[in-house]
Amino acid sequence: MNKTALITGASTGIGKELSYVFARNGYDLILVARNSDQLKKIKEEIEESYHRRVFIIARDISESAAPELVFNKVNKEFKVSLDVLVNNAGFGLYRRFEETDINRELNMIDLNIKALTHLTKLFLPEMLERGGGKIMNVASVAGFMPGPLMSVYYATKAYVVSFTLALHQELHKKGIAVSALCPGPTKTEFTQRAQLEHLKFFKANSFFIHDAKSVAIIGFNGLMNGKPVIIPGLLNKLTVQMLRFLPGTLVRGLTRRVMEKR
Repeated sequence: MNKTALITGASTGIGKELSYVFARNGYDLILVARNSDQLKKIKEEIEESYHRRVFIIARDISESAAPELVFNKVNKEFKVSLDVLVNNAGFGLYRRFEETDINRELNMIDLNIKALTHLTKLFLPEMLERGGGKIMNVASVAGFMPGPLMSVYYATKAYVVSFTLALHQELHKKGIAVSALCPGPTKTEFTQRAQLEHLKFFKANSFFIHDAKSVAIIGFNGLMNGKPVIIPGLLNKLTVQMLRFLPGTLVRGLTRRVMEKR
């Protein structure tokens, strides 16, 4: 029987590239995102190139009813048993906290935290019953530090890292692999949505910045190997390690300087 992976935020960026990586490795797919046209295009490409079954759900997963809808579609309409859950959907928002739109930030919390938690809660029991399964939560190196000028986004990713590591400890002896994929700056549509394209950091031709395809491949391999934290790139790994030894005031100041536009 073919294995099946569900990927949220699958229409662009890391989620899209993860879809192709899972398909190349023999997985059928359930792809969830808001953009129906883009999902249909990816579905056609994967079915033609890799001959995998692809189901699509065009839905904003941040809506309160969406996780239950997705769960019911998978079990009752598609009649599929899920082997891998990839909680990838998320977005960020740049600017001082007093200047940002609270509605967008609450929507960010709903997507980055609430939907991820809800989907995990819904799909985990069946994995436990089978005694096997994998969950990847896409976090960020941002989850290891406070983020001046992107305070809510960094905080949501800190939740994802902490939540994932706790689940890894709870579940690894029960046959469930739980991993946090923590990329650094990556070339995706995320930068436009978060209004980051004008940052000097993103303008620079820096080898800190990875492409979504390489991040997806590293993430897949890390998940298959049961790694609790997957950090693509040596410099990103070193950054996270150094944070353990630097004073908090210095970390916050350095992060602020990196996040400034000029």
